[in-house]
Amino acid sequence: MLVKAMEVGQLSTNCYVVTDESTLECAVIDPGAESGRILNYIEENKLKPVCIMLTHGHFDHTTGVDVIQSEKDIPVYINKKDVLETGHASLKFSFRPFVRYYGEGDEIKVGSLVFRVMETPGHSEGSVTLICEDAIFSGDTLFRSSVGRTDFAGGDPDVLLDSLRRIAALEGSYDVFPGHADATTLDRERRFNPYVRVALEG
Repeated sequence: MLVKAMEVGQLSTNCYVVTDESTLECAVIDPGAESGRILNYIEENKLKPVCIMLTHGHFDHTTGVDVIQSEKDIPVYINKKDVLETGHASLKFSFRPFVRYYGEGDEIKVGSLVFRVMETPGHSEGSVTLICEDAIFSGDTLFRSSVGRTDFAGGDPDVLLDSLRRIAALEGSYDVFPGHADATTLDRERRFNPYVRVALEG
């Protein structure tokens, strides 16, 4: 598994292109902006994108979706709770015909890679964490030494602590690829992240 991280947009969102190196099939996670740059990476490396996966519906994680989806004609997965069926809003993803919903326990295959969906609300109602092999793509649920904000509509600090507790309870350690800032490991966050420590004590 090859993970390419790209920091995109004014809010420095992490977009990830995750590739099965044996087939060159890939998934694009959270294309928040700079769709041309993401597509250039895909083309230059002769990758075969099969889907876009969104950790949640906030605009800084979704603004690049339409261009990439149109160019590659691939489905976009998101939790239904972060989709607005009609109209537009910056904190929810507006429904499009290519949207597919995923939730707790669902699995998305990308070549030989299997992404398992864990619902981890708190930053938003429909936030999910994606688990693949020894990697976690945590969106804005879990950061290095911090967590995502809970003061937006749909956020809830108590619910977020429940989500952190579930992530921390996963067996073993994982590389954690968050929605913003630096990558980390689950072992490190169990030991040093004050929010995870509070969650584990609760």
